[in-house]
Amino acid sequence: MIRIRIALLLFIICTRIYAQEDTIVSRLEHIAIIEQKIMMPMRDGIRLATDIYRPKTDQPVPVIFVKTPYNFNAWQDGKLNTRIYRDAYEMVSQGYAYVVQNERGRYFSEGAWDILGTPKTDGYDAFSWIAGQSWCNGHIGTYGCSSTAEWQMAVAAMDHPAHKAAVPMGFGAGVGRVGEFYEQGNWYRGGAQQMLFTVWLYGVQQDEMRPRLPEGISRQDLLRLQRFYDMSTDMPDIDWKEGLKHLPVQDIIKNANGSKGIYDKMIRRKPNDQAWYEGGLYHDDMPYNIPSFWFVSWYDVSVSPNLKLYNHIRNNIADKKTEDNQYLVIAPTLHCAYKWANAETIVGERNMGDARLNYDDLIISWFDHWLKDDEQSNINSMPHVRYYTMGSNVWQSSESWPPENAVMTPFYLNSDGHANSLYGDGTIGTNMPGTKDSPDEFIYDPFNPIPSHGGGVCCTGNAVEGGSFDQQQLEAREDILVYTTPSLDEGVEVTGFIESTLYVSSDAKDTDFTIKLIDVYPDGRAYNLDETIQRARYREGYDREEFMEEGEVYRLEMSPMATSNYFEKGHRIRIEISSSNFPRFERNLNTGGNNYDETQGVIARNKIHHSREYPSQIRLPIIDK
Repeated sequence: MIRIRIALLLFIICTRIYAQEDTIVSRLEHIAIIEQKIMMPMRDGIRLATDIYRPKTDQPVPVIFVKTPYNFNAWQDGKLNTRIYRDAYEMVSQGYAYVVQNERGRYFSEGAWDILGTPKTDGYDAFSWIAGQSWCNGHIGTYGCSSTAEWQMAVAAMDHPAHKAAVPMGFGAGVGRVGEFYEQGNWYRGGAQQMLFTVWLYGVQQDEMRPRLPEGISRQDLLRLQRFYDMSTDMPDIDWKEGLKHLPVQDIIKNANGSKGIYDKMIRRKPNDQAWYEGGLYHDDMPYNIPSFWFVSWYDVSVSPNLKLYNHIRNNIADKKTEDNQYLVIAPTLHCAYKWANAETIVGERNMGDARLNYDDLIISWFDHWLKDDEQSNINSMPHVRYYTMGSNVWQSSESWPPENAVMTPFYLNSDGHANSLYGDGTIGTNMPGTKDSPDEFIYDPFNPIPSHGGGVCCTGNAVEGGSFDQQQLEAREDILVYTTPSLDEGVEVTGFIESTLYVSSDAKDTDFTIKLIDVYPDGRAYNLDETIQRARYREGYDREEFMEEGEVYRLEMSPMATSNYFEKGHRIRIEISSSNFPRFERNLNTGGNNYDETQGVIARNKIHHSREYPSQIRLPIIDK
């Protein structure tokens, strides 16, 4: 009897699911002309697989264009992919044609794929093709998150006349160099590899020996094949907590019996390698002239570079109208998780409160304004910057980033020479340290690194869970230096970029230094806000390597962090300093070698100096109320 009831329940659930699938497909078919597997030609003859969903009307309409490396095939595992139909219905029902296309070399698209290296001309050629269709009114908006956003900035620099507006979300994968950041598409931070790409490429890169469809295959055959053959690789699951420990780093995917692909060449590139400037990344020497609505998350992999790019665009556009039409939203969420916010938004372990925002209405209103010439939209009444302040758990607004009333305030590191661990004597405060230098020393063993615990991460499988987590257990380690303010007599809001200057020394030729900003609650819980890293060899710039000499003290400017957090009365502000945050970032083996091809490392004895001569400090953007 129990089995019968379970079977009946499963039947009812499945029936409802299929009914929902049939409903969304039938609803879309009722309002849309559906054209799948259109092979759009590029200037070099390569054809890109494209699905088009457009309103049933004789009038030309504006277009929302999505280009992606991900699988949007209408059939997956023998079933309808209802997500793509829902996305299409959302846009078509608002009067837009929805066009989604795979990057070259992905799934049914022809050519060779190269993440971060896809030709910018593909986007330009797609704009020209779409704008030339009788059903297009000549206005195209681009839209997408993460790797579906990465191409938008570089193609915007080409200034196609049909490209009227952009909505890049979680767009760090498209940022090459901007200011002091040489991210190269999230590959680096401070000269250290962000290991997310090792995991991501394991699941995404295509093997050199993969099966391929015949060149020039007909659309009719593609439509038939898509029902049972979606060209998607099914990679075996990997325990990345263990898998990322493998050395050398260049062989991690090989050790997992993964595919042979572009990882093998990318892992060898240095932060300023010329190859980064030959593909589809946006760099700060490129123009930009597209009104854009930018979406960023506090616990994303590249929040600071994303914000730097926003400022760069606003401050370097010749056209005043375009400069005035750059808008920004910063949410307290993980990568591309904007719409997951709810009345009690938990990010990691920390409750961020009611972080909801009506993203759908904001985005549609944005496109209505630029693609339909809708002067009734609410764009002109929007603040240029809308950001969520954690701690006080409120949405706030400003006309710039950081807000104009943010005052950079230095907090100096101090101790009697034993800031090691939560139980040490490390402090930070606004008073300049004395003349005595009492450096804090710690041992960094690359084979016993500090494990990553939360933070701004993406795409690392089970290796790292992103978000805000209590750091107390980690802070008990002697190889973490901990500097904390006294309990705050009144609340303090920190909103903006966080800058850090460290004076360091080491007995190793090269090593890394990490820093993390923490909100400490009265009961001791210590929640991470942001973190960064700097490889010492790149302290003078990413176009050169300068190795360290034992006994010398070096000034290290850490790449900026960013946050908006209210430290309540009774809380404390804390920073942690160490030399690893693994596997968020790769381990430095301390040899001064290539690192990616090494299996042996050396232990480094690293020091942080703090005195009048060596004023190690963190500069916090405190809001002047």
